Amino acid sequence: MLYRKFFGYAMSVALLYANDRGDATEIVNDSFIKVFSDIRKYDTSMPFKSWFRRIVINTAIDRFRRESRKRATMQIDELPLHDTDPGVISKISAEEIFSLLNNLPLVHKTVFCLYEIEGYNHEEIAKELRIAESSSRVYLTRAKKRLQELYQLHFNS
Repeated sequence: MLYRKFFGYAMSVALLYANDRGDATEIVNDSFIKVFSDIRKYDTSMPFKSWFRRIVINTAIDRFRRESRKRATMQIDELPLHDTDPGVISKISAEEIFSLLNNLPLVHKTVFCLYEIEGYNHEEIAKELRIAESSSRVYLTRAKKRLQELYQLHFNS
């Protein structure tokens, strides 16, 4: 019953942090396993949905960490940062952003979602994803720049 009730919600959160629907489904299923295993830790005075959202996000972050350990990643700490016009990003509707997010590399998408949607700061993102704080800034900048390019490509043609 709990699974049916919250599957759609969990999937919408997981899709923000997954490469595709299959990865999102794995994140959701892993999240439900954690919920069922740790249900005794749930504080009933708090909204279940918030607690569950945190579990889904943490599960996605854990998956990201596992995946990033598997592949060699380029150190980007010293790469130049290119400015993106924040005005363009702020004009994009939430629906348009969500439709374009799947075109970003996973690390860019994850940093973007943690920063812009979940309200994390770069220090928190760096700690969660085990990357340098400067890398978080670069990934966010690149995500915004790519979203801007995709927006112009898809909506100005």
